Amino acid sequence: MLKVKNLTKKFPSGDNVVAAVDNISLSVPDGVFASIMGKSGSGKSTLLSLLGALDKPTAGVIDVDGQDITRLGDRQLIKYRRNKIGFVFQSYNLVPNLSALENVMLPMEFAGVKKQERKRRSEELLAEVGLSPEKYIRKPGKLSGGEQQRVAIARSLANNPKLILADEPTGNLDSATGSIIIKLLKDLAKTENTTILAVTHDQGIASQAEVTFQLKDGKLVK
Repeated sequence: MLKVKNLTKKFPSGDNVVAAVDNISLSVPDGVFASIMGKSGSGKSTLLSLLGALDKPTAGVIDVDGQDITRLGDRQLIKYRRNKIGFVFQSYNLVPNLSALENVMLPMEFAGVKKQERKRRSEELLAEVGLSPEKYIRKPGKLSGGEQQRVAIARSLANNPKLILADEPTGNLDSATGSIIIKLLKDLAKTENTTILAVTHDQGIASQAEVTFQLKDGKLVK
């Protein structure tokens, strides 16, 4: 479960201080697909960086699976990002010289999982996201955009994370493929019992989410 309380991130801007994230509180249970909507400059990217432990807040609490990550040291944060969180990006961010299967295996290698188990789970996850078995050995350049995003989603699930952050996950896809990917994320939230939070400006994504938060000028609005 994700719980955020009074989260604030301030940046200096000339002689002033700007709150890119301004006293945000929200919660999303396990097994729920949620979205954060907002225009460019609303604070979505900053919020995503904070939740993903890529940046530290000025104030507030980020509780993931009962652990306040704002209190973790640098070594603990590395372990948190590796084991508790998965990322899905608009541009897929797959390693181009690795096959689909190898891309999914990679996070488990960093986590010290044995090769046989890495391969077994990677095949299981690729099947779960609907990639055809004959495409497991293909490199990203030989896959369509939708197929690459399926691989990226499988990779995000590799270490059984409690939170998956999806940054504009359908931004490079046509509308039909995008709808399939969003349904896949929604279904995976249930089957994997994980919290999936999609950050987007796409109303179509928000309409399929179970919970939607609206962000404007760093604040949540109703």
